[in-house]
Amino acid sequence: MGWPVRRAPNKCQWRQLETGGGEYTQDGTTDLCGNPVIRSNRGGWKACSFVLVYEVFERMAHYGIASNLVLYLTRELHQGTVRSANNVTNWAGTSLITPVLGAYIADAHLGRYRTFMAASAIYLLGMCLLTMAVSLPSLKPPACGTGTADPSCERKASSLQLGVFFLALYTLAVGTGGTKPNISTIGADQFDKHEPRERRQKLSFFNWWMFSIFLGTLFANTVLVYIQDKIGWTVGYALPTIGLAVSIAVFTAGTPLYRHKPTSPESSLAKMAGVIVAAVRKCRVPAPADPRDLHELDPEHYDRKKTSSLPHTPNFSVLSKAAVRTGTGSTSRWSLSTVTQVKETKQMLKMLPVLFITFVPSAMLAQINTLFVKQGTTLERRVGGFDIPPASLQGFVTVSMLVSVVLYDRLFVPCTRRLTKNPRGISLLQRMGVGLVLHIAIMVVASATERRRLAVARENGVLDSRGTMVPLSIFVLLPQFVFVGVADAFLEVAKIEFFYDQAPEGMKSLGTSYAMISLGVGNFLSSFLLSTVSRVTRRRGGGHGGWIQNNLNASRLDLYYAFFAVLNCANLLVFFAVCRMYVYNADIADGGKEKQGRPGMVKEPTVPATE
Repeated sequence: MGWPVRRAPNKCQWRQLETGGGEYTQDGTTDLCGNPVIRSNRGGWKACSFVLVYEVFERMAHYGIASNLVLYLTRELHQGTVRSANNVTNWAGTSLITPVLGAYIADAHLGRYRTFMAASAIYLLGMCLLTMAVSLPSLKPPACGTGTADPSCERKASSLQLGVFFLALYTLAVGTGGTKPNISTIGADQFDKHEPRERRQKLSFFNWWMFSIFLGTLFANTVLVYIQDKIGWTVGYALPTIGLAVSIAVFTAGTPLYRHKPTSPESSLAKMAGVIVAAVRKCRVPAPADPRDLHELDPEHYDRKKTSSLPHTPNFSVLSKAAVRTGTGSTSRWSLSTVTQVKETKQMLKMLPVLFITFVPSAMLAQINTLFVKQGTTLERRVGGFDIPPASLQGFVTVSMLVSVVLYDRLFVPCTRRLTKNPRGISLLQRMGVGLVLHIAIMVVASATERRRLAVARENGVLDSRGTMVPLSIFVLLPQFVFVGVADAFLEVAKIEFFYDQAPEGMKSLGTSYAMISLGVGNFLSSFLLSTVSRVTRRRGGGHGGWIQNNLNASRLDLYYAFFAVLNCANLLVFFAVCRMYVYNADIADGGKEKQGRPGMVKEPTVPATE
């Protein structure tokens, strides 16, 4: 179906008009000025290539800071193990929670593209300020001891020095709040689900998007951490700043090729709040026997917006009362909602149990940038004439992730697709389940490895020695890093695709932000668990300093990792219960026809809202 009216050419439209005719997209996408776009002119992989290149450079910038941050806090700002680890996870958690605000602004006000560009400027400002903070001697405390910070060092950073450094870090957090929830959504928006070929391409987009992320991460975890470790923090932070500037320039260069989804007249959160308030106010009002008597707008309203109304479903019946008409005649947002708004709210709320079960594995992932790296500082790192930076082992997470994603997309999916008849090979929840099992294996391996490290330290009499290397190769930590990459290929990719796919059309940015919330809350949960376990074990250990101390050789990280393994097992049992109850959204496409979906494993039952 083409667009019936073509407006006069303007500065956004001239490129498309000069090409003559062509098929218009059917998913409501437009150019930046709101004009309809011809499918062959914009979108698809030619537009996504700019998004994927952006991700490579932006991830290089982000992980160029995050990967080695715990060592900067200990070596340069002289913070202890628990404090430095918690500062890293608190910052990472904030960086992953702010996308909720970014998704709100994008969906309701500026749109994804404009929100992204404004946030990118803030992001770059934060990177410049951070580079200045690590470069100027007046913004760092005097050197103290050799290697990592001497736990007895009294040369602590001043309030001004800490203030400037953390101001820069949290400026980054604000910037990423506008970029993270929108960049993947912008990429997915380049594929029209109503066109069969583009619909198939969209199934592979998130795999290759994650591939580009980890390609940039690999460079950060190898080259950048080596530069920071051997050349200095000034160069090591200036390069990520340049990388971010390059990524923004690349993304901007693709502007003429992007398709854009129009903003909603009201925010996703406001619509959900309106449905919940209206349902509560009418909780005692009887629902009509015929669902077609519920409030819904005329089909012409949705045709004008190039969207589709959503059918009534019997689940969460208490929320359906928000669409019940009463004798008052009020049509206020807080008094009456449409069936479509109710359905959108149901779809967002029913994903919350899945979101909750991702918190524990996300907390486990926070150990990679903190305790895993700190473990590496205690081991022999010299191979020939080359010193391996402790944070560089995170590069093996990236390598195993890249290999796993390619094998999954090119071998596993085609083979399982023939057996299951599912275009994805296995369902998204099944893919997440495999990742959760692998997370248990990671913690078991990490606990066993740490037990071995402590045994070697005990045999060589270095348990109580500060700064003395344990005569054991750093590559003993390699298996736990490799397993993390394989687990990410299952859990993290499936998580992002699940929240995007299951979110209603007008709430895709908010849905994508669920994946960021998962990692953000996981980082805060990690801070809470680390502080709590450290405090409780120190209190109950008598003269012992507890499980987590500044001297890792005197700590019991093996028990802490075993605790995480048990926690992941309990979380897996909850996941199985969630899977049995979850029902996938019905697949609406091709002119509003409903295709067979697979729920936990059946599609939602639907009842027509209007005739």
